[in-house]
Amino acid sequence: GLADTADALGGHVSRERALQIMKDSRIGSYGAVTLVLALLLKVALLAWLSAAAGAAAVAWGLLGGHVTSRALPLLTIATLPYVGDAPGSKSKPLADRIGADALAVGMLWWGAALVALAWGAPAWPWMAATLGAALGWGWMWRVTRRRLGGFTGDTLGATQQVSELGWWLAAVLAAAGWGL
Repeated sequence: GLADTADALGGHVSRERALQIMKDSRIGSYGAVTLVLALLLKVALLAWLSAAAGAAAVAWGLLGGHVTSRALPLLTIATLPYVGDAPGSKSKPLADRIGADALAVGMLWWGAALVALAWGAPAWPWMAATLGAALGWGWMWRVTRRRLGGFTGDTLGATQQVSELGWWLAAVLAAAGWGL
């Protein structure tokens, strides 16, 4: 999803062309570069957090980052229309709409993970990390709304990855004492 979204939105193409690019299973230059940079950034941020705050902080961060980055795309599903129309698409039946009950369950799981995180480790770095993830989500929400008019399965995957990167970046900044 991250690579397809980068390929589709990386260049200056029309909405229709961007949606066609996301349907193509091949990875282009924007997608390849984005995948490599995202992986290198994650490794660097995890190593930096481990050096600044220890392995326990990384373990707690994996819990919070995982749940947070997967909860935030639910808000995208709840607030934007689905714009992907690939025949036989597997994402449409799952991502077309989310009901209030399903959204509430997702948010409860997210809240439970954050409470466990705050219980097991100092809360302020994780509050900063949550803010970082939320900023990443907000940026992706704005880009997909502006460029596509809604979301696709690929943009949900990209939103998850960007939110997770925002989580780790903010966690490292908070753990290093730089604040946000």
